[in-house]
Amino acid sequence: MTWRNTSPPSKSGPKLPKPEVTQPEPKADSLPRRRVGLGLGANLGDPAANLRRAVALLREAGLDIEAVSSLYRTKPWGVTDQPDFVNACALARTALEPLALLDLVQATERAMGRRPTRRWGPRPIDIDLLFIEDAPWRDRRLTLPHEGLMQRAFVLLPLAEIAPDLVVGGARVADAAEAIDRSGIVRIGAF
Repeated sequence: MTWRNTSPPSKSGPKLPKPEVTQPEPKADSLPRRRVGLGLGANLGDPAANLRRAVALLREAGLDIEAVSSLYRTKPWGVTDQPDFVNACALARTALEPLALLDLVQATERAMGRRPTRRWGPRPIDIDLLFIEDAPWRDRRLTLPHEGLMQRAFVLLPLAEIAPDLVVGGARVADAAEAIDRSGIVRIGAF
């Protein structure tokens, strides 16, 4: 006896078995997590509270915050007719690629009320990517390590506090911090 399929043909064609997945997608916690440096600053509202809130938001977004420097009061740089800044640096770990991390940082700034203004002008929060371990980067949106990192005392002093042996451009951060002009920068307390 011969068996015949009497059901109507499927409009979508024959059903094919799902292919077997031989390699599962990597889980986010299994991707390599590189160390990143962040420079934080604010001079509007309650600047110290703004820096703390920014770090909390970045932590909530998945950055593993490993260390945060003390807070420093600094004179404005670039545009001087504005209130003093409060600055700090943080070290974190992330699996994000450089531009994805930049997008996260900028979204955090926007969530805290940062709007485009004049360059180096007053702001409720400013978060700069200083470096991503083993990931130099240069395009129209981002340069890593940050071009001004080794020339700005308001970055070097807090960064040297939490990463003194970090080497950027062939120089130890602690050595660069020791050599830079510290005038106008005062440690004001713990983060």
